[in-house]
Amino acid sequence: MLKENKASLNHNTNISGVATGLFFGSLIGAVTMLLMAPQSGKRTRVRLQQKSIELRDQASEMVEDGLMQVRTESKKLTKSGRQKARELMQRGQELVSGQLTHVSHALGTGKKAILGS
Repeated sequence: MLKENKASLNHNTNISGVATGLFFGSLIGAVTMLLMAPQSGKRTRVRLQQKSIELRDQASEMVEDGLMQVRTESKKLTKSGRQKARELMQRGQELVSGQLTHVSHALGTGKKAILGS
């Protein structure tokens, strides 16, 4: 279970690292492209504003995708945990039942020994 959690955490960390790198790389590339382009300042500002809106939307989508992945993994872990808890509960009940049978048998044998003496 612990290994599964670590693997899931590493996977989520890798995804977020790639997403962060992609976001900042895109941002730097877009700003550099717009500043180096031969056009008027007003036009450049308009393009910068458009690009910033585009990048904001992309970042929002990435965050939403990341949250969806986290929720999905969380649901899987919760389901798995509940299933294991049910299995442990059933096993515990079986062990208790078996022990009660042994105790009952030992008690009956003891009674017979006491009454038979």
